[in-house]
Amino acid sequence: MREVTVEGFVRESPPSIKRHLTPERVVEYEGSFEVDRVETAGEATLVTATGPGLSMTLRFETRDGRMYYTQEGETGPFAAMETWIDVEPENEGSRVRFTSAVELSAPLPFGDRIAAWKRKGELKRAIRSLREDVE
Repeated sequence: MREVTVEGFVRESPPSIKRHLTPERVVEYEGSFEVDRVETAGEATLVTATGPGLSMTLRFETRDGRMYYTQEGETGPFAAMETWIDVEPENEGSRVRFTSAVELSAPLPFGDRIAAWKRKGELKRAIRSLREDVE
């Protein structure tokens, strides 16, 4: 697995940022998939996300006060993917950090490196979209 971290400053308070970081919006902010269905499973939220020829389920939970999500099952572009979102106060706003570990399901040379590069782009887009949404 490869791990990538992307962070950025957003001129909004942590409580406000956290209100915007719903599972549906996180998928939309990343920009690669569209939300097809949202279900509640106990303490978790399951989001079925679809894209060109793909469908996958993402399981969102709160762990240690942080948003955490992972690809459920074996359908989707990754053999494994998990992401943590941290929001901390900074100056008169918030530092938002996405950390994701990925493993590509296709047996390609440098596949995990390619997956991490793609994932990093999605996470940068997520912070940019969040910033545009709240500022």
